[in-house]
Amino acid sequence: MRASGILLPIASLPSQYGIGDLSKGAYDFIDMLFAAGQKYWQILPVGPTGYGDSPYQSFSTFAGNPYFIAPDKLAEDGLLTEDELKVFDFGNDTGSIDYGKLYKSRFTMLKKAFLRTDPEKDTSFWQFIQRNASWLEEYALYMAVKDKYLGKSWSEWPENIKFREPKALAEYREELCENVMFYRFIQYQFSKQWSMLKTYAEEKNIKIIGDLPIYVAFDSADTWANRELFLLDEKMEPKAVAGCPPDAFSKDGQLWGNPLYHWEEHKRSGYRWWMERIKHCFALYDVVRIDHFKGFDEFYSIPPKDRTAAHGHWEKGPGIDFFREVEKQLGKVDIIAEDLGYITDSVRALLQQSGYPGMKILEFAFDSREDSDYLPHNYNKNCIVYTGTHDNDTIPGWFESLDEEDRTMALAYMGLNKSQIKDINWAFIRLAQQSVAKTCIIPMQDYLGLGSESRINIPSTLGNNWKWRLKKGDFNTALAEKIRSITKIYGRLS
Repeated sequence: MRASGILLPIASLPSQYGIGDLSKGAYDFIDMLFAAGQKYWQILPVGPTGYGDSPYQSFSTFAGNPYFIAPDKLAEDGLLTEDELKVFDFGNDTGSIDYGKLYKSRFTMLKKAFLRTDPEKDTSFWQFIQRNASWLEEYALYMAVKDKYLGKSWSEWPENIKFREPKALAEYREELCENVMFYRFIQYQFSKQWSMLKTYAEEKNIKIIGDLPIYVAFDSADTWANRELFLLDEKMEPKAVAGCPPDAFSKDGQLWGNPLYHWEEHKRSGYRWWMERIKHCFALYDVVRIDHFKGFDEFYSIPPKDRTAAHGHWEKGPGIDFFREVEKQLGKVDIIAEDLGYITDSVRALLQQSGYPGMKILEFAFDSREDSDYLPHNYNKNCIVYTGTHDNDTIPGWFESLDEEDRTMALAYMGLNKSQIKDINWAFIRLAQQSVAKTCIIPMQDYLGLGSESRINIPSTLGNNWKWRLKKGDFNTALAEKIRSITKIYGRLS
């Protein structure tokens, strides 16, 4: 069945609390998706973020981001007052996120709410703790110890807790018991609010596409608590780190810095940790996009002390064995394979064997020097087409940056001339919608026709990413009707 949806991170939603969250703005966005005849809302990872604010470098692959907890819902539960919400400074720019102000204010606000709870009497809270004990207990302790040592990575903690000596673990749990409870409380609130939003989306027949990064951060509860699953040396430092090789977009490649997996150990356990991770994702989302699908075929290994990705090498990943285990343990699940980047015949074979749809990006299609798999006439039905992703420029920004030959090719492909490029975003949206791809996902910025200033992320850069926000009223009834119309024309109406 043909369908379409919109890509917008939770953080980019309109909200009066400095960042998109699970408050009214999220429900309003679902209402507008429904009005626009969309079936899917695609988001980015929802884990807690640290330095750099990237959702792909999270303190936990299981936990929810504390910034996404809706303050107004805490007030509805009697844990905060309306006057108190006005005191906190979350930043005044409705179009951008000030992470510095969020960091200073959000946790103060959450701690105030926490101190007004009585966990001993909350049965549902304890049931949540028991259901999620396999990851929650390690995460809560990790964050409490991290606070004690002023945010330092676990690799810089005292040796006894760094190496998880049983006596030290017990002593820290006792010493930091209140802060451990605080981090349990945060996750409980996130889970409760997420469940409410998910139920509302289901009532509107909107499916949520979540995002599962292939790697976890070195400074995370995942690595600290499961070190046998990663390629670490006796000092608990990475033997090699993840990234991508040099290409046309980056002469030094991309140095992500994540620890690599000890795939033999994962296989010996029946991929237990991975199965728990994917199962957790499907408790949150209807569809899961697996980031860097190529890494399951072969992964790029970079020496840990290198400052660029130029001198890495490829090693073999788990391959189809992994995805057969997914189906064996979890059944037929709805997965999208992010098969972008340097794609080899073995990656194509893995994608075909798995049966998952891959991704087609229109911004990658128009190279006047060669034919491209990303040109719509080369698609098969089992794929997801995008104008661009969170890592790409917006359509207007990208089109402006094209050289003359590529721009001429793109216009010729769509049967347009230079006098018809005023609404170039809609020309590319139409191209995506009319393609044979079973699903079409358009970033919200492209529907709005915004320029490069609204870009979400520029890979391999720091300082200006993950900040853009949709302003209240931008996704209005007139735009929803226009989206619905083009969706209906091309047989994708939900």
